[in-house]
Amino acid sequence: MTQLRIFDAAAPDAPILETTNPGEIAAKLRKLGVRFEQWGTRPLPADADQDAVLAAYAPEIAGLKAEKGYQSVDVIRMAPDHPEKSALRTKFLSEHRHSEDEVRFFVEGEGLFTLRTDDRVFAMLCVEGDLISVPAGMRHWFDMGPSPRFTAIRLFTNPDGWVANFTGDAIADRFPRHESVPA
Repeated sequence: MTQLRIFDAAAPDAPILETTNPGEIAAKLRKLGVRFEQWGTRPLPADADQDAVLAAYAPEIAGLKAEKGYQSVDVIRMAPDHPEKSALRTKFLSEHRHSEDEVRFFVEGEGLFTLRTDDRVFAMLCVEGDLISVPAGMRHWFDMGPSPRFTAIRLFTNPDGWVANFTGDAIADRFPRHESVPA
């Protein structure tokens, strides 16, 4: 279930707010410039490749591209048996920024985006049907959990795709990690 937990940046053990209400989540994130929406999903075969996933969501992708000028789109899929899951999890767990918005639509599964302002940390559990767009320059990290299972559509303005600028701050190590829900 989609969930937002908000923490004081100095108190990682005591959330100030916990909510699963999509309207409340969207309102809290909107104040940060973060876009959050819930879209309907479509049934896809378990082995659907990138082309099949992109074709299934072609109208939504076209709408986002027209609205925001995204130049490239791809699909990332992670499963518990992925040979590089530990290395990829570690890479995404370090706080970083991007020079463009980070846009993800979760076709299936889940992942935890954690966003940071100067005094607050927003732990946003995204699940199937959730669209999140983290604005350029916002400090954040992503945790797919120790047994990742998700498929997400990614949109980019930079044709090179995902490019991170790591902050070097170890704040992500102090906040709760994502423990994936078994499939």
